[in-house]
Amino acid sequence: MRLIILGAGRVGESVAESLASEQNDITVIDPDPDLLRKLEDRLDLRGVVGDGVQPSVLRRAGAEDADLFIACASLDETNLAACKVARSVFGIQTTIARLRSAEFAEGDPLLGPEGFGVDHVICPEESLMHYINQLIAYPQALQVLEFSQGRAHLIAVRAAAGSALVNHSIGEFKKLFPEAPLRVVAIYRQDHELPIEATTQVLPGDEVFVLADKDRIRPVLQAIHGNDTPVRSVMIAGGGKVGMRLARSLSGQCQVKIIEANRKRCEYLAGELPGDIMVLQGDSTDEDLLIEENVGGTDLFIALTSDDEDNILSAMLAKRLGARRVMSLINRRIYAEMMQGSAIDIALSPAQTVIGELLVHVRRGDVAAVHSLRRGTAEAIEGIARGDKRTSRLVGHRIDAIELPTGARFGAVVRGQSPACEVLMPLHDLVLVEGDHVIIYVPNKRQLRAVEKMFQVSATFF
Repeated sequence: MRLIILGAGRVGESVAESLASEQNDITVIDPDPDLLRKLEDRLDLRGVVGDGVQPSVLRRAGAEDADLFIACASLDETNLAACKVARSVFGIQTTIARLRSAEFAEGDPLLGPEGFGVDHVICPEESLMHYINQLIAYPQALQVLEFSQGRAHLIAVRAAAGSALVNHSIGEFKKLFPEAPLRVVAIYRQDHELPIEATTQVLPGDEVFVLADKDRIRPVLQAIHGNDTPVRSVMIAGGGKVGMRLARSLSGQCQVKIIEANRKRCEYLAGELPGDIMVLQGDSTDEDLLIEENVGGTDLFIALTSDDEDNILSAMLAKRLGARRVMSLINRRIYAEMMQGSAIDIALSPAQTVIGELLVHVRRGDVAAVHSLRRGTAEAIEGIARGDKRTSRLVGHRIDAIELPTGARFGAVVRGQSPACEVLMPLHDLVLVEGDHVIIYVPNKRQLRAVEKMFQVSATFF
C-alpha cells in the first residue's frame, strides 16, 4: 500500500514506525528536514520537505499514486486543508485527519466529499480519555481493548497470588470457572511469551491476556487477579486537553482533583469544569503539596502533563507516598517500556491509543478493528468472515481445520447483530458462518499479512 503521512511529530512518527515494517511504501511530509532525516535513518521510508497543503509538495510525495493520506500535522486547519487538496486535486480515495477540536465529528457534512474530503477523524486526546476511563472501570486491568462495538473485551491482567485461577493450568479453567467462558490468548512471564497449551500454568506475576464477553469480564478478572476496590478518588496532574476531558467525564462518579502549574489555565479550568471538581495550582512533583492533598489516600493518581520526565517523577512520588495505583502519560516509547510495571503501574502512550484506529484502514481484507498490544510488538485483529466454503478460508470451516500462522490463535467469535449478538469461544468444533466477526491474536507483526489474507474472499480459492 502507498501511504502519505503529513507531519513527522509524535503521532506521525508512531504511525510511520508501525507501518514501515510491513512492506508499505511510505512517504512522510514535514517542513523540518532534521526530523525527516532522523526518520529516514531509522525507518524504511522517504521524506519530502515542504508544506503538505501545497499541490506541488504532494505531487513530489507521490500523491497521484497514493492509496491513503494521513494528515497528522500539529494544526487542525492544516490537516483539513491538506485532506481537501489530496482528495480534490489528486483523487486519493481514503483520507484521515487528526483533529483536536471537538467541533468536528466523523460523519459531519462539513467533512464529507463536498466539504474538506475527510473520510475518518482521529483525536488522540479523546481516544486517550476513553482508554483511561476503561482502565478506571476495570481497576485490575493493565490494558482494556474493545471489539465488536464493545461486545467483546480483550483485557491484560497481572495474575495475583491467592486468586482462584492462579497456580492452575489453562485446561482447568473451564472446570473451575464454568459460569464465565473465557479464552486465554497470551501469557507473558518476565516479558517472555509462554505457549498456550492445556498444561500451561498461570503463576503469580504473569501478564495474562484474556478475551471474554463484556458482561462476564468482571468475574474473569476477579478469578485471575482477585477483588479490587473501585476507584472513588482520582488526582490528575496536568490540566491540559486530556486532563480536562478526563476530569469532566469523571464528574459525579468519583472525587476528582486537578493539579495545574499555570495560574491562567487554573482559572480557565475552574470556570469550565463542574463545581464538584477541585482545581489546585501547584507543581505535581512537589512532595509537600501531594502530602497536603492526601495523595496517600487516593485510589488513582494520573500524570498527564506535556513533560515525560515530570510525569514519571510525579507518578513515582505519588506511589511512594501511598497512592494505591498510578498512571503516567509517556510519549517516548523507550521511557514507557522502562517504566511499565515498575513503580508506575501503567505507562500511557497517546500514539499507541490511536494507532489501532489508523491500522483498520491499512489492513487488507474486511477488517473491523485492530488493536496494538505489547507496545506495538503484537496485534489483535477483528475481521469479518465473508463468502462461502468455496471462496473463503473461514466460512463453512471448523475452527480446528483452519490453519493460522505459527503463534497466531483465535480469540473469540462474535455472531449476530447488536444488541442480540453473542460471543462464542472458538472451540475446535465451531463452524464459522458468513458475517461472523472473528478475533485473532497475532504475536508477531511479520505474520500479519498471512492473517489478513484469511479475511479476503478469493474467486480461485478452493
